[in-house]
Amino acid sequence: MSVLMIILLVNLACVVLLALYVASAYNSFIRLRTHASEAWSDIDVQMKRRYNLIPNLVETVKGYASHEKDTLERVIAARNSAMGNQGSPGEQAASENMLSGALKSLFALSEAYPDLKANTNFMRLAEELSEVEDHIQKARRYYNGNVRELNTKIESFPSNIVARAFDIKQRDFFELDEASPAREAVKVSF
Repeated sequence: MSVLMIILLVNLACVVLLALYVASAYNSFIRLRTHASEAWSDIDVQMKRRYNLIPNLVETVKGYASHEKDTLERVIAARNSAMGNQGSPGEQAASENMLSGALKSLFALSEAYPDLKANTNFMRLAEELSEVEDHIQKARRYYNGNVRELNTKIESFPSNIVARAFDIKQRDFFELDEASPAREAVKVSF
């Protein structure tokens, strides 16, 4: 075997190994991106459950506190805004912050109406909403974990070269504002 042949085989082996690495890294990015999309879908499902509960909750409150029209309208407006927002996770988090604040004012309103607090329909809806809030928090953590893994791989060497070559972008985390009172789950007390 000549030296030229050995050099050619070594170069060929390097090219094959490089191609295998690029294919493996690309497939890894696709897997991570799919996991993040699936996790976002989980958040979306839980938020839709939340949106569907709110009109029933508002109708129940309306029967007891119809003169509290401003609060009820703010809750409905915040719900509609959150439902209509199909932007980035950051934009949706802002809408969710607004909705959480409106819901807190609705539950604060219920404190002023003992009959409302004793209403079994209101209690059931409030419990369901609290459960959905817990599911949303779990889905957020799962989504953010998947996004963190994807973003870390995009930033890490040498996979960052593959990410740049295939235009694989980082995803936004789904976080609530630090200053927002919605940082806590909606508290339901009876």
